[in-house]
Amino acid sequence: MAIIKAGKVVIILAGRHAGKKAVVVKTFDDGTADKRFSHCLVAGLAQNARKVTKAMDKKKVEKRCKAMKPFVKYVNVRHIFPTRYQVDMDLKKAVDEADLVDAEKKVGVKKQLKTLFYDRYMNQKEVTSEKKAQGSTYFFKKLLF
Repeated sequence: MAIIKAGKVVIILAGRHAGKKAVVVKTFDDGTADKRFSHCLVAGLAQNARKVTKAMDKKKVEKRCKAMKPFVKYVNVRHIFPTRYQVDMDLKKAVDEADLVDAEKKVGVKKQLKTLFYDRYMNQKEVTSEKKAQGSTYFFKKLLF
């Protein structure tokens, strides 16, 4: 797929995480031995950060932002909807394919993702380009439909 590349923000259309936003980590255009269809490895937010207002103090803001819950999974290309947004988070270092096989290691990957997403959410203003900043704010905003 020419459109779906690493760093692209997508919306999951089917399964447990349907309607949730995710970021493509890696694409498999020709499939693999066990999955003979084109698919992607995606990392996203199963649960977004809670609403924050200006009146809240710093401690309460941090507590509400820690409510984020990430997920990592392989998804068929037909079950994702690409958006126009890109994110410049380096997820390839955090998500290793070998760690996704074992359940205990997958928990560790999710913890790494949570810290990565939390750091980016708290420092959204420090993104390099304007286009990447728009993708970051879109990714962390709750999808309304």
